[in-house]
Amino acid sequence: MARKKIVAGNWKMNTDYDEAKLLSSKIANGFYYSDVVGILAPPFISLMNVKNNIRDVRGLFLAAQNAHYEDSGAFTGEISAPMIKSVGAHYVILGHSERRGYFKESNDTLAMKVDAALRNELLPIFCCGEPLEIREKGIHEAFVKVQLEEGLFHLSADDFSKVVIAYEPIWAIGTGVTASPEQAQDMHRAIRKMVEKHYGVDIADDLSILYGGSVKPSNAKEIFAQPDVDGGLIGGAALDADSFLAIVAAFA
Repeated sequence: MARKKIVAGNWKMNTDYDEAKLLSSKIANGFYYSDVVGILAPPFISLMNVKNNIRDVRGLFLAAQNAHYEDSGAFTGEISAPMIKSVGAHYVILGHSERRGYFKESNDTLAMKVDAALRNELLPIFCCGEPLEIREKGIHEAFVKVQLEEGLFHLSADDFSKVVIAYEPIWAIGTGVTASPEQAQDMHRAIRKMVEKHYGVDIADDLSILYGGSVKPSNAKEIFAQPDVDGGLIGGAALDADSFLAIVAAFA
Protein backbone atom coordinates (compact mmCIF):
# COMPACT_ATOMS: atom_id res chain seq x y z
CA MET A 1 0.00 0.00 0.00
CA ALA A 2 1.37 3.41 -0.96
CA ARG A 3 1.76 5.86 1.90
CA LYS A 4 -0.62 8.82 1.91
CA LYS A 5 0.81 12.15 0.85
CA ILE A 6 -0.50 14.67 3.38
CA VAL A 7 -0.31 18.44 3.70
CA ALA A 8 -1.95 19.64 6.93
CA GLY A 9 -2.44 23.31 7.75
CA ASN A 10 -2.38 24.13 11.47
CA TRP A 11 -3.84 27.62 11.83
CA LYS A 12 -3.04 27.74 15.57
CA MET A 13 -4.66 30.69 17.40
CA ASN A 14 -5.17 32.70 14.24
CA THR A 15 -8.22 33.75 12.16
CA ASP A 16 -11.54 34.94 13.53
CA TYR A 17 -14.79 33.48 12.21
CA ASP A 18 -14.94 35.57 9.03
CA GLU A 19 -11.21 35.20 8.31
CA ALA A 20 -11.46 31.43 8.62
CA LYS A 21 -14.43 31.40 6.27
CA LEU A 22 -12.53 33.39 3.65
CA LEU A 23 -9.30 31.40 3.97
CA SER A 24 -11.01 28.02 3.76
CA SER A 25 -13.08 29.16 0.78
CA LYS A 26 -9.95 30.21 -1.12
CA ILE A 27 -8.23 26.91 -0.37
CA ALA A 28 -11.33 24.91 -1.30
CA ASN A 29 -11.61 26.74 -4.62
CA GLY A 30 -7.99 25.98 -5.52
CA PHE A 31 -7.68 22.41 -4.24
CA TYR A 32 -7.85 19.87 -7.05
CA TYR A 33 -5.07 17.41 -6.20
CA SER A 34 -6.37 13.86 -6.31
CA ASP A 35 -3.14 12.30 -5.01
CA VAL A 36 -2.66 14.53 -1.93
CA VAL A 37 -4.68 14.58 1.29
CA GLY A 38 -5.22 18.17 2.41
CA ILE A 39 -6.13 18.86 6.04
CA LEU A 40 -7.25 22.16 7.57
CA ALA A 41 -7.07 22.67 11.34
CA PRO A 42 -8.76 25.97 12.27
CA PRO A 43 -9.53 27.21 15.80
CA PHE A 44 -12.42 25.42 17.48
CA ILE A 45 -14.93 28.24 16.84
CA SER A 46 -14.52 27.76 13.08
CA LEU A 47 -14.66 23.97 12.76
CA MET A 48 -18.22 23.91 11.42
CA ASN A 49 -17.63 27.06 9.39
CA VAL A 50 -14.65 25.50 7.60
CA LYS A 51 -16.36 22.13 7.26
CA ASN A 52 -19.21 23.76 5.35
CA ASN A 53 -16.71 25.28 2.91
CA ILE A 54 -14.75 22.11 2.20
CA ARG A 55 -17.42 19.42 2.44
CA ASP A 56 -17.68 18.94 -1.33
CA VAL A 57 -13.95 19.08 -2.09
CA ARG A 58 -12.43 15.67 -2.72
CA GLY A 59 -9.30 15.06 -0.69
CA LEU A 60 -9.75 18.01 1.68
CA PHE A 61 -10.48 17.17 5.33
CA LEU A 62 -11.10 18.91 8.65
CA ALA A 63 -9.00 18.59 11.81
CA ALA A 64 -9.11 19.99 15.31
CA GLN A 65 -5.97 21.29 17.00
CA ASN A 66 -6.46 19.42 20.28
CA ALA A 67 -8.92 17.25 22.22
CA HIS A 68 -9.50 16.30 25.84
CA TYR A 69 -8.95 12.71 26.97
CA GLU A 70 -12.45 12.41 28.48
CA ASP A 71 -15.56 12.24 26.31
CA SER A 72 -17.52 14.59 28.58
CA GLY A 73 -17.48 16.02 32.08
CA ALA A 74 -16.68 18.98 34.30
CA PHE A 75 -13.72 20.31 32.29
CA THR A 76 -14.57 23.96 31.68
CA GLY A 77 -13.11 25.32 28.48
CA GLU A 78 -12.14 21.93 27.04
CA ILE A 79 -13.37 20.27 23.84
CA SER A 80 -13.94 16.53 23.62
CA ALA A 81 -13.36 14.10 20.77
CA PRO A 82 -17.11 13.37 20.41
CA MET A 83 -17.75 17.11 20.00
CA ILE A 84 -15.09 17.32 17.32
CA LYS A 85 -16.42 14.26 15.55
CA SER A 86 -19.96 15.70 15.63
CA VAL A 87 -19.00 18.60 13.35
CA GLY A 88 -17.56 16.29 10.71
CA ALA A 89 -13.84 16.35 11.49
CA HIS A 90 -11.70 13.39 10.43
CA TYR A 91 -8.42 14.26 12.19
CA VAL A 92 -7.14 15.78 15.41
CA ILE A 93 -3.64 17.12 16.13
CA LEU A 94 -2.25 15.81 19.42
CA GLY A 95 0.98 16.58 21.24
CA HIS A 96 1.97 19.64 19.24
CA SER A 97 5.20 21.14 20.57
CA GLU A 98 3.27 24.21 21.74
CA ARG A 99 0.85 22.03 23.71
CA ARG A 100 3.75 20.12 25.23
CA GLY A 101 5.69 23.28 25.99
CA TYR A 102 3.15 25.89 27.03
CA PHE A 103 0.55 23.58 28.56
CA LYS A 104 2.90 20.90 29.93
CA GLU A 105 1.16 17.99 28.25
CA SER A 106 2.96 14.78 29.20
CA ASN A 107 3.39 11.61 27.18
CA ASP A 108 0.99 9.85 29.56
CA THR A 109 -1.67 12.51 28.99
CA LEU A 110 -1.17 12.27 25.26
CA ALA A 111 -1.57 8.49 25.34
CA MET A 112 -5.02 9.02 26.86
CA LYS A 113 -5.84 11.67 24.24
CA VAL A 114 -4.82 9.28 21.46
CA ASP A 115 -7.13 6.64 22.94
CA ALA A 116 -9.99 9.16 23.13
CA ALA A 117 -9.52 10.14 19.50
CA LEU A 118 -9.47 6.58 18.25
CA ARG A 119 -12.49 5.41 20.22
CA ASN A 120 -14.38 8.31 18.65
CA GLU A 121 -13.19 7.48 15.14
CA LEU A 122 -10.85 10.45 14.81
CA LEU A 123 -7.45 9.94 13.21
CA PRO A 124 -4.65 11.32 15.41
CA ILE A 125 -1.84 13.41 13.97
CA PHE A 126 0.65 12.72 16.75
CA CYS A 127 3.45 15.26 17.07
CA CYS A 128 6.92 14.51 18.37
CA GLY A 129 10.26 16.29 18.29
CA GLU A 130 13.18 17.57 20.29
CA PRO A 131 14.28 21.01 21.59
CA LEU A 132 17.67 22.53 20.86
CA GLU A 133 19.43 21.32 24.01
CA ILE A 134 18.49 17.72 23.21
CA ARG A 135 19.68 18.05 19.62
CA GLU A 136 22.99 19.58 20.75
CA LYS A 137 23.58 16.67 23.12
CA GLY A 138 23.07 14.23 20.25
CA ILE A 139 20.30 12.33 22.04
CA HIS A 140 17.44 13.46 19.83
CA GLU A 141 16.60 9.99 18.53
CA ALA A 142 16.39 8.59 22.05
CA PHE A 143 14.25 11.56 23.12
CA VAL A 144 11.75 11.04 20.31
CA LYS A 145 11.75 7.29 20.92
CA VAL A 146 10.46 7.89 24.46
CA GLN A 147 7.71 10.17 23.12
CA LEU A 148 6.58 7.42 20.77
CA GLU A 149 6.89 4.60 23.28
CA GLU A 150 4.93 6.41 25.97
CA GLY A 151 2.42 8.16 23.73
CA LEU A 152 1.70 5.63 20.98
CA PHE A 153 3.27 2.22 21.39
CA HIS A 154 0.57 0.99 23.78
CA LEU A 155 -1.76 0.81 20.78
CA SER A 156 -2.67 -2.39 19.00
CA ALA A 157 -1.26 -2.77 15.50
CA ASP A 158 -4.71 -2.12 14.05
CA ASP A 159 -5.15 1.13 15.99
CA PHE A 160 -1.59 2.29 15.32
CA SER A 161 -2.18 1.89 11.59
CA LYS A 162 -4.71 4.76 11.83
CA VAL A 163 -2.16 7.22 13.24
CA VAL A 164 -0.20 9.89 11.36
CA ILE A 165 3.07 11.07 12.94
CA ALA A 166 4.36 14.63 12.59
CA TYR A 167 8.01 15.28 13.42
CA GLU A 168 8.73 18.81 14.67
CA PRO A 169 12.37 19.86 15.07
CA ILE A 170 11.59 22.42 17.77
CA TRP A 171 15.17 23.70 17.60
CA ALA A 172 14.61 24.81 13.99
CA ILE A 173 11.27 26.60 14.45
CA GLY A 174 11.54 30.34 15.02
CA THR A 175 15.13 30.07 16.28
CA GLY A 176 17.10 31.18 13.24
CA VAL A 177 18.63 27.69 13.02
CA THR A 178 17.78 25.89 9.81
CA ALA A 179 17.13 22.18 9.51
CA SER A 180 18.30 20.73 6.22
CA PRO A 181 16.20 18.29 4.15
CA GLU A 182 18.84 15.68 4.98
CA GLN A 183 18.34 16.23 8.71
CA ALA A 184 14.60 15.86 8.22
CA GLN A 185 15.13 12.63 6.31
CA ASP A 186 17.46 11.24 8.97
CA MET A 187 14.88 11.70 11.73
CA HIS A 188 11.98 10.47 9.63
CA ARG A 189 13.95 7.35 8.78
CA ALA A 190 14.84 6.85 12.44
CA ILE A 191 11.17 7.17 13.43
CA ARG A 192 10.15 4.65 10.78
CA LYS A 193 12.78 2.24 12.07
CA MET A 194 11.44 2.62 15.63
CA VAL A 195 7.95 1.79 14.39
CA GLU A 196 9.26 -1.13 12.36
CA LYS A 197 10.97 -2.59 15.41
CA HIS A 198 7.75 -2.38 17.44
CA TYR A 199 5.04 -3.11 14.85
CA GLY A 200 6.81 -4.71 11.91
CA VAL A 201 7.90 -3.65 8.47
CA ASP A 202 4.46 -3.55 6.82
CA ILE A 203 2.96 -1.08 9.29
CA ALA A 204 6.13 1.02 9.27
CA ASP A 205 6.13 1.18 5.48
CA ASP A 206 2.49 2.30 5.42
CA LEU A 207 2.95 5.01 8.08
CA SER A 208 2.74 8.62 6.89
CA ILE A 209 5.30 10.82 8.68
CA LEU A 210 4.91 14.57 8.22
CA TYR A 211 7.62 17.20 8.65
CA GLY A 212 6.75 20.19 10.80
CA GLY A 213 9.81 22.37 10.45
CA SER A 214 8.79 25.64 8.76
CA VAL A 215 7.81 24.25 5.37
CA LYS A 216 7.30 27.00 2.79
CA PRO A 217 6.66 27.09 -0.97
CA SER A 218 10.36 27.78 -1.48
CA ASN A 219 11.59 24.62 0.28
CA ALA A 220 8.62 22.23 0.07
CA LYS A 221 9.68 20.37 -3.07
CA GLU A 222 13.15 19.58 -1.73
CA ILE A 223 11.82 18.46 1.66
CA PHE A 224 9.04 16.34 0.16
CA ALA A 225 11.55 14.66 -2.17
CA GLN A 226 13.13 12.90 0.82
CA PRO A 227 12.15 9.21 0.77
CA ASP A 228 10.76 9.06 4.31
CA VAL A 229 9.03 12.46 4.32
CA ASP A 230 5.37 11.93 3.46
CA GLY A 231 4.13 15.49 3.77
CA GLY A 232 4.10 18.49 6.03
CA LEU A 233 2.40 19.96 9.07
CA ILE A 234 2.31 23.58 7.98
CA GLY A 235 2.11 26.54 10.35
CA GLY A 236 2.57 30.11 9.13
CA ALA A 237 2.40 29.32 5.43
CA ALA A 238 -1.02 27.70 5.95
CA LEU A 239 -2.52 31.10 6.80
CA ASP A 240 -2.16 32.22 3.18
CA ALA A 241 -4.24 30.28 0.66
CA ASP A 242 -1.79 30.76 -2.21
CA SER A 243 1.17 29.59 -0.08
CA PHE A 244 -0.69 26.55 1.22
CA LEU A 245 -1.80 25.55 -2.25
CA ALA A 246 1.73 26.07 -3.59
CA ILE A 247 3.03 23.66 -0.96
CA VAL A 248 0.41 21.11 -1.98
CA ALA A 249 1.35 21.62 -5.63
CA ALA A 250 5.02 21.02 -4.78
CA PHE A 251 4.03 17.62 -3.45
CA ALA A 252 1.60 16.79 -6.24
